Amino acid sequence: MQYPLTEKIGEPALFVGREPAFKSFNKWLANIPKRLSKSRVIIARRKSGKTAFVQRIFNQLWNEENRAIIPFYFEFGENKMWYLNLAIDYYCAFASQYISFMTRNPQWIKQSLSLEQIREFGVSQSMTPLIDDVDFFIQNHKVEGLRGLMWKRACSAPHRFADLYDQRILVILDEFQYISQFIYRDEKCEGKPDETLIASYHSLSESKIAPMLVTGSYANLLSKLINRYFGAGRLKQIRFSPYLTPDEGLQAVYQYAHYYGEAITNETALQINELCMADPFFISCVILNELEGKDLTTSEGVVNSVNYEISAKTAEMSQNWAIYIEHTVARANNLNAKRMLLYLSKHNDHYFTPQSLKSELNLDLEPNEIYRQLMILKEADLIEQGMADIDFKGLQDGTLNLVLRNRFEKEIKTVAPKMKQDFSQEIADLTHKNRQLQGNVNHYAGKFAEHILAVAFRSRKRFALSQFFKNVLDTTPLNLQKVKERVLIQREDGKTMELDIVAESACGRVVLVEVKKTKPPISLTLVEDFQEKVEIYQSQFPNAIILPAYFSRGGFVVKAQDFCIKHGIGMAEEFLEW
Repeated sequence: MQYPLTEKIGEPALFVGREPAFKSFNKWLANIPKRLSKSRVIIARRKSGKTAFVQRIFNQLWNEENRAIIPFYFEFGENKMWYLNLAIDYYCAFASQYISFMTRNPQWIKQSLSLEQIREFGVSQSMTPLIDDVDFFIQNHKVEGLRGLMWKRACSAPHRFADLYDQRILVILDEFQYISQFIYRDEKCEGKPDETLIASYHSLSESKIAPMLVTGSYANLLSKLINRYFGAGRLKQIRFSPYLTPDEGLQAVYQYAHYYGEAITNETALQINELCMADPFFISCVILNELEGKDLTTSEGVVNSVNYEISAKTAEMSQNWAIYIEHTVARANNLNAKRMLLYLSKHNDHYFTPQSLKSELNLDLEPNEIYRQLMILKEADLIEQGMADIDFKGLQDGTLNLVLRNRFEKEIKTVAPKMKQDFSQEIADLTHKNRQLQGNVNHYAGKFAEHILAVAFRSRKRFALSQFFKNVLDTTPLNLQKVKERVLIQREDGKTMELDIVAESACGRVVLVEVKKTKPPISLTLVEDFQEKVEIYQSQFPNAIILPAYFSRGGFVVKAQDFCIKHGIGMAEEFLEW
């Protein structure tokens, strides 16, 4: 798969999970060619993974063989911009991505074409709409009375092209709320931004040939803008959870640790996932943080790293939430607001009214003043409001609760929160749970067996391969110095092949492991293919003593099993030890 749009997540393999979200959106995408899909808005807090999600949708659509949907991606930034410059940037981005899709050239997504280059392409392909649009921009950008038409022409381009050429275009607009916060009618960007510019999409949001998929990080602000300028029903709101499933979260731990070269054990992988609540951003912060003496191979080291991300003001996790919290505290900078925020966050399973909060917290405030401060917290996306105007509850966000506790509990109770002790207790509880999980490793192996096995290899100083595989002829303990995953080798004819795990021992022996995670038993042909890889590796490293092994979650057919016994290939259907 090509990645013409460079994803913010970085290495594409770091994108993990989101299977339920993809299942839902794939149905929606499948209906776009039939003109049945309604525009959508994904609302989620910062660092929740929504940008990575929509960028992956873009790249998948760009790669699809049937090419039924043309993707267009544009991000509105947190920087002041004159609306005429926005019009040109927006149109150049759309035209470049459109041309990229039609010509299968990813270069023009990574580097947008200029207006002149777009016109030149239009002339070469006899595409009159491109020529006319560019001529309109060039001829009218200095005519003050026509500048508004330039923006209209730019933002309507996807719908117009879809209509002219009977195509389907998906318009992906990231951080949509910023168009009303940072775009100015004044060329010097003085005065107030033009909030009404978002209304340009009022009718475009109803397009079935170029439906919109927009995202926003500030739920209350974006909802207000949509209700004010779009009316009910034009954008279906999708709430996007920052959390993965427990299995996906564990896979994220392995992926991040592998790609960033951070040592972990299978036990601490489970602990990191549990304490980070399967939040991929939280997990990445823990894997990447720069705590002095960080050690993620021990339970104590995991607790210290997690606590650092919650408590250190310079830590990335803490800084991310500070953007939300400190903005609110500046408007409701009093102990009562903090007490209410912390209380609602702790008891986020049901709603409270101003009167009930007054009673629960013994607040020396009138209900109407409590309501006013609750509205400030709600508008900052720190709590949510119920169907009844007087009902409020905390967000279902565990990471927010941890940060709030760390920041406000000492001030409120004059006692510092014992975060490390709490994390240590969770580890103790999880240790008991781990013993139960030991017998269920195959469940995890079905998703990321090579990671589990590679981590197990790295975490042991000396061990015999027979601890992991049956039918191993050489049971002398290994002293592994280097464990690599997904190692490429090449046949003499140039064909590239991949070995799942290559583990080198100090004694000159090399363990080569093939991993198959499918449920059906593997065939003789697959084992023979692995044997070919072993022989190619042996020819390239003639002095190495090869210990081959095969992990198959679904087992082996009889002929494959006989072949393994004959050629000394270790076999495993479950991990005997990890």
